[in-house]
Amino acid sequence: MRHPRSGALLLACLAAAVLTLPVAARQARAVAAACSRVWAGHEPEIEQLLAKAPVERLEAVPIGVTKPQRGYFPAGSLAQRFAWKALPPMRRGGYMESYKAEIAAYKLDRLLELGMVPPVAERTVEGKVGAAVLWIEQTTPWNKDKPAQGPEPGWSKQVSRMKLFDRLIANIDRNAGNLLYDADWHLFLIDHSRAFTTRTSLDNIATLGLVDRALWTRVDALTAADLERALGPWLSADERTAVLTRRDKIRREIDELVKRRGAVQVFLD
Repeated sequence: MRHPRSGALLLACLAAAVLTLPVAARQARAVAAACSRVWAGHEPEIEQLLAKAPVERLEAVPIGVTKPQRGYFPAGSLAQRFAWKALPPMRRGGYMESYKAEIAAYKLDRLLELGMVPPVAERTVEGKVGAAVLWIEQTTPWNKDKPAQGPEPGWSKQVSRMKLFDRLIANIDRNAGNLLYDADWHLFLIDHSRAFTTRTSLDNIATLGLVDRALWTRVDALTAADLERALGPWLSADERTAVLTRRDKIRREIDELVKRRGAVQVFLD
């Protein structure tokens, strides 16, 4: 049974997608494809669901090195499923991992108006505290042998945003298994449990080529107070400081790109 609000969420998402697509792409969609970013504009309700709704059952997910589980809400709920990550902050297999990093990624996504990380909430399931991540329905996983190529210029802008976000949060684990896209070519970013450490090096993280000017403007304006307000419950002071240190390094990278290639060849407007 579909929740009475789910139709409204889908319509809102479809409308937003149509408005952001190039004219040619809109004309190519006489029949609108399903949009999976149903949380847009309804984040508080989804967060409340993730944090408080009864969980009918959990099941193992056969992919993912952090051994996530998939949880199910009762029929008729605002959302059907969530990924469950009960990862207390600690080093595992040589990597620092934490469920709190999942929440921090979502909170920073909201602060930067990125719209690519699904809602996440802290909750307790079967006596364990962890992150409940909205399961994004009707998506296609990234194929590393045949990467997706959506309509331009929107697709390149999304890829550039992903790279900037990953460098900012020190996400060393971006791979085909944690990239999804829907039929309306929304790109989604999941699995951030290894991000937000005190690491300040940008090595081995996808390098910048093009830069979305609007997103960079918001990243460039971040302050310690902004991060404390948005991420304080989830990151230590040292981890928040590392975000700003990486941001400053990214600024120097972008300045160098502009110096070599010119702003017109670097920024996407």
